[in-house]
Amino acid sequence: MPQIITKGYKALLVEAEAAVETLSVEEARALHGRDDVVFVDLRDPRELEREGRMPEAFHCPRGMLEFWIDPESPYAKPVFSQDKRFVFFCAGGWRSALAALTAQEMGLKPVAHIAGGFGAWKKAGAPFDAAESKDAGGKN
Repeated sequence: MPQIITKGYKALLVEAEAAVETLSVEEARALHGRDDVVFVDLRDPRELEREGRMPEAFHCPRGMLEFWIDPESPYAKPVFSQDKRFVFFCAGGWRSALAALTAQEMGLKPVAHIAGGFGAWKKAGAPFDAAESKDAGGKN
């Protein structure tokens, strides 16, 4: 018997978007490089290798977020105990909306996420470090 979904991802995204601040790429760019802001890249390592990285962003794979935020966790990361603004992003803005809501519910404040994610960031010509070629070792 198939599992009945009582709340799908679309409903979760609507709730997250209503509860957390969503920044345009332009708004996020204005914050980039500030000492009081931490950009948190939620993409998995394969996405970073394939698409590149935002300079100075802290990488936190989405699956580790709750464990890295909670100071009681054996996996807690000091970056999340700083008194700063946290701007989450993923590839397209869905995971980051959900992650920002989770972080906010865990007590991390202030938080926001970037509409359209890293894809929109790159498309707008915002700074990024290009992906590294896997065959940079010199295959002929």
